[in-house]
Amino acid sequence: MSLDTAEKQKLIETHQIHPTDTGSAEVQVAMLSERISKLSDHLQGNIHDFSSRQGLLKMIGKRKRLLSYIKDKNIQKYKELVKKIGIRG
Repeated sequence: MSLDTAEKQKLIETHQIHPTDTGSAEVQVAMLSERISKLSDHLQGNIHDFSSRQGLLKMIGKRKRLLSYIKDKNIQKYKELVKKIGIRG
């Protein structure tokens, strides 16, 4: 359920703010969203994997806090990120 180096690099390149950005809130949200989707697929077939489910809930909470931070700082950037990632129905 973790991301390999190539996937991480692709996510960083598409969501970075400046050329050396590897850990901004936008990049972190993008990486968490990708991990959440992979883990959700895993849990569809492994319904009794409770420790992974707990990890999924922690990741969802962290993503929610990061999105709240971005929303407080810049609402336009928040809307663009949500649309780009494809979350929030």
